[in-house]
Amino acid sequence: MSNTYLNNDRIYLRAVEPEDLDFMYNMENDSLLWDISSFTVPYSRYTLRQYIENNQNDIFADKQLRLMIIRKSDSIVLGTVDLSDFMPLHARAAIGIALLKNYRKEGYASDALKLVSDYAFNYLNLHQIYAYISIENQNSIGLFATNGFMRTGLLEDWLSYNNRFIDAIIMQKLNPNHL
Repeated sequence: MSNTYLNNDRIYLRAVEPEDLDFMYNMENDSLLWDISSFTVPYSRYTLRQYIENNQNDIFADKQLRLMIIRKSDSIVLGTVDLSDFMPLHARAAIGIALLKNYRKEGYASDALKLVSDYAFNYLNLHQIYAYISIENQNSIGLFATNGFMRTGLLEDWLSYNNRFIDAIIMQKLNPNHL
């Protein structure tokens, strides 16, 4: 088990800070990401500022945790990784990741997924983490599969996108050390 969570030699994951407002505003309002996030409308700066100010950054209190993905070499924010739908009773949480387009296919998403998985399993002691992924998002399916997630289900017509319904798959990763 790692003694240091949420960082490796290339990136670190940190809590949302007030200076992340512009980054979050741009990311949350990028309609190209809405199909993976279930957002249906743009977010205002006011709403995001309230989220940042009111978020306790405690997964047990908020039932979710958003972490910013930061490149160590220049402190650039690359994206976000979220644990959501946290269910302590069942020791599980959903996981989602969003990386800015110009930083994709460089291994940063894989690094972040490994770090947050290690944190979820070895610090939060979760039994499983899971993701819902559009059947058309082959890059995300590959990312999760490469990081030990198994396809365990199909949700037919689960997502509405571009005036049509598309299937989503469920990918899960079980904690090998959990009782």
